[in-house]
Amino acid sequence: MDLGSLQREFERALLGGERKFTRIQVSERAGISIARAERMWHALGFATVPDDEVAFTDDDVEALRLVAALEDDDFIDPEMESSLARKLGQTQSRLASWQSSMFLEFLASSKLSADEAIEVAGQLLPAMERLQTYVWRRHLAAAAGRAVAGSDELARGVRAVGFADIVSFTRLTRRLTEAELGQLIERFEGMAADVVALNGGRVIKSIGDEVLFVTDTAAQGAAVALALQDAVTAAEDLPDLRIGLSYGTILIRLGDVYGEVVNLAARLTSECKPGRVLVDRELAAALDGHSDYRLRRLRRVSVRGYHHLVPYSLQRSEV
Repeated sequence: MDLGSLQREFERALLGGERKFTRIQVSERAGISIARAERMWHALGFATVPDDEVAFTDDDVEALRLVAALEDDDFIDPEMESSLARKLGQTQSRLASWQSSMFLEFLASSKLSADEAIEVAGQLLPAMERLQTYVWRRHLAAAAGRAVAGSDELARGVRAVGFADIVSFTRLTRRLTEAELGQLIERFEGMAADVVALNGGRVIKSIGDEVLFVTDTAAQGAAVALALQDAVTAAEDLPDLRIGLSYGTILIRLGDVYGEVVNLAARLTSECKPGRVLVDRELAAALDGHSDYRLRRLRRVSVRGYHHLVPYSLQRSEV
């Protein structure tokens, strides 16, 4: 099988059918304007295709109909439609990039023929779809449960926000090979995800050398931060971390977090010494009197946007 035929067979397996519509035809069949279809297509993260290029399948038509129906039924407004498509596109793009790399590594090591590779892809796709749906539903149930059972503070978006940052990451990128760097990032992200989840937090996103997490309470935030430092110390071969933690009202939108509290956590991280945890005044006040933690006020610092930032060093109470 030549390369062109192999690519077409893979596309057919992954897209669920043949490419048979132009962008004008797909918008007509979905019952929406070309401008609206184009807006959603761009928000999902895909480039514009020429008017005469046959690039779309029946599934593309159905997807446009589904998104349009959410707005037409007043479930989402037009602005939210693009935001929803954008977040779905960004999330799925990262997932697809990782999965395709994993599959290519598998093919390279297994030495399958082209026909065997296509057969494996056809078997793998339904399994991955079921697994992704299961994980999504479990996370959705957990998020809904937190929202229903949440306190007034949680309803207002009061959370602890933390950044965990690898020390001297730029220097590491120069010293390590690409394979070694990939292994390091994978270990760091895996370790961080496990520690955050075990201590009642949620990873919002990871960007190479940095993980952003939130917890519902100040005490949970402190537990996550100190447990992360403990895990790095125990691992021995992982670089030191700097962790900044703040507490207050944040904007939670489409799975991401925004606001001054997030900015404060980032600034504290940049001021933190390796292996330490710095917290802001609000989180220190929320932990005041907590028997598990000890806080020490440090000198004021001047950082971008905050000329009189008062950091506190967070440690466990001595037994």
